Amino acid sequence: MKKISALLLCAALLAGCSQKGPKDPVDYVNPYIGNISHLLVPTFPTVQLPNSMLRVYPERADYTSEYVNGLPVIVTNHRERSAFKLSVTTGETLRPVIPVTYDNEHLTPYGFGIDLEDGAIHADYAVSHQSAVYRIRFRDGHGTLLLTSGNGAVSLADGVFAGYQVVDGETKVYVYMEVQEKPVKEGYLSHGQLLDGKSDSGRNACVAMVFDTPEVHLRYGVSFISQEQAAANLHREIGTYDVEKVAAEGRKVWNETLGRLEIRGGNETEKTVFYTSYYRTFERPVCLSEDGRYWSAFDNQVHEDGGTPFYTDDWIWDTYRAAHPLRVVMDPSLEEDILASFVRMAEQTGNDWAPTFPEVTGDSRRMNSNHTVATFADAIVKGLDVDRQRAFEICRKALLEKTLAPWCGNPAGWIDRFFWHNGYIPALRPGEPETDPNVHSFEKRQPVAVTLGTAYDSWCMSVIADAVKQYPEGIAFRNASQFYRNLYNGTTGFFHPKDKDGNFIEPLDYSFSGGMGAREYYGENNAWVYRWDVQQDIPGLITLMGGPDAFIKKLDETFSTPLGRSKYEFYAMLPDHTGNVGQFSMANEPSLHIPYLYDYAGAPWKTQKRIRQLLRTWFRDDLMGVPGDEDGGGMTSFVVWSSLGLYPVTPGSAEYAIGSPVFPEAVVHLPGGKTFEIVAKGASEDNKYIQSATLNGEPLTRPFLRHEQLVQGGKLVFVMGDQPNKNWGI
Repeated sequence: MKKISALLLCAALLAGCSQKGPKDPVDYVNPYIGNISHLLVPTFPTVQLPNSMLRVYPERADYTSEYVNGLPVIVTNHRERSAFKLSVTTGETLRPVIPVTYDNEHLTPYGFGIDLEDGAIHADYAVSHQSAVYRIRFRDGHGTLLLTSGNGAVSLADGVFAGYQVVDGETKVYVYMEVQEKPVKEGYLSHGQLLDGKSDSGRNACVAMVFDTPEVHLRYGVSFISQEQAAANLHREIGTYDVEKVAAEGRKVWNETLGRLEIRGGNETEKTVFYTSYYRTFERPVCLSEDGRYWSAFDNQVHEDGGTPFYTDDWIWDTYRAAHPLRVVMDPSLEEDILASFVRMAEQTGNDWAPTFPEVTGDSRRMNSNHTVATFADAIVKGLDVDRQRAFEICRKALLEKTLAPWCGNPAGWIDRFFWHNGYIPALRPGEPETDPNVHSFEKRQPVAVTLGTAYDSWCMSVIADAVKQYPEGIAFRNASQFYRNLYNGTTGFFHPKDKDGNFIEPLDYSFSGGMGAREYYGENNAWVYRWDVQQDIPGLITLMGGPDAFIKKLDETFSTPLGRSKYEFYAMLPDHTGNVGQFSMANEPSLHIPYLYDYAGAPWKTQKRIRQLLRTWFRDDLMGVPGDEDGGGMTSFVVWSSLGLYPVTPGSAEYAIGSPVFPEAVVHLPGGKTFEIVAKGASEDNKYIQSATLNGEPLTRPFLRHEQLVQGGKLVFVMGDQPNKNWGI
């Protein structure tokens, strides 16, 4: 029978396996939810303190993998890239990376325990912000540790592993790792042989230490600045090899963070899904400031941060919708620091363009549109301390000077000039060759998605322009926000691609046309999803579609229309478009606001029904409990908001749509000691319909809440029932 360490036993208890007392918020976090994907990328069981630079997860493809590639050191690009490999083995065969079997893995947000080599090795781990500690036990009293850099250099001296790895371009990550026990042999690895020597460099550079002791303790720091800074980070944060002590500190941090949202009532599954979703929203962005300095890949320089931490790794196309607005409420000072980081990025690139997909290695310019504009507009309209003038300048330049072509960071080209002159991105006819070199060969033009997304960005830009009293610019951008109308097909009621001559592309299958991911016309999702991509002018969209009744009917059709193909055919063409209810896709971020649109057309009870259906169907406490790519809080923030009964349909507007609160009681602990309490009397799986509502004792008759009503604190009370009240909120 395999040994289970004290930390493992503690983790099992904390996870509720045999716990009798009340759980803390972190005890409800199940990092394994979604670790098997429906089609594309799974979630990963990330061990990390909130928004901290050091993140790890098991080195494997997904939960079903038979092997792990040793022990993790640092994830440098969440979902995609890890630096260094720390291999452990009791065998004689040595390689830079040694895949090993694993078992009895127990993981929390702040640490983990794992058996390796069929129980021959056991490792415990606990994480801090920029440092961590391992305890490794060898069942037979001996074993080998190997530190490998995939592309860089490693060294050893006086019980210290150290080195760097080139992550991308000029970005390097450094490690400084102290080992408490003295090895009996050490050296560098060459062709499977351990040779005398203190260092190695190049591809898969590897150094190793051999031990004749049953237990090895090591602690390490990481840095993007230097090896010396990695050592300083370690010594500043961790002065012990005690895994339990570091884990206890991490547990405390997570409980304080997650406890800002306090829920009462509900069942164990609902609580687990809620707190796990909230935990996911802290995976990105990460703080790169180290003792007041930070490395920036935007100019390949080390900078003083001046007391304002620098954050990066934020996939804004995904996170602007719900994750950024959630942070605006829960931690506005953090959101201010993140937006200040965006300004720095723009300045450091030399072109003064707001970033779109900032990562540790720079701005990858992925996806479409420039939704950083939305994050600034949302912060400004909700009263955050933002450099409004600089926000105006960098967002304006990003919209007008950078190409709108997806997945491209080049200056604007001819389709951009066409867009601003004609009010839409032109689509190519089948077989028509591409003429703009800025267009990505796989991602295509995505003309409808880019037109709609840029119309929304233009509206957000008008909000920023008005805030800095640039009223003519505000008017111009508000006019551009109406460009969505140029692609509306009044005959079919869909947004329909047009060629450069202004003619609709025909024939067109709204479910299936557009090639892989519908990118030739839309983007990852089909026309049924982009039919609703007008966050900035929902009343205008209702009018365009023929009024509230017609609008509601079209919403109903989205949720009721079959895929129209076999699943094999549909998902082979649209792999991002999973989590279906009819043609609606719960698995992709452009869909998140759609179920709330009934509120705007006088049928809020349909929003209430739909939200509960979506939460119950697609977000569950199991390995496939996330319907699509989670994208660092982009999707799980929807779960957090929706479980509370609210949602920010239009970032850049200070209003939240009301859905159906899951929990009988929820308390939002706001900055400054204020609280906002949400009471849903009688809430249950069946009692999902709002019968009546009061805000601070006064009747609430609209299915909306203003931001200032939320953040000033108060009490929102719903009376819930199992049948819709079709008169409330209309």
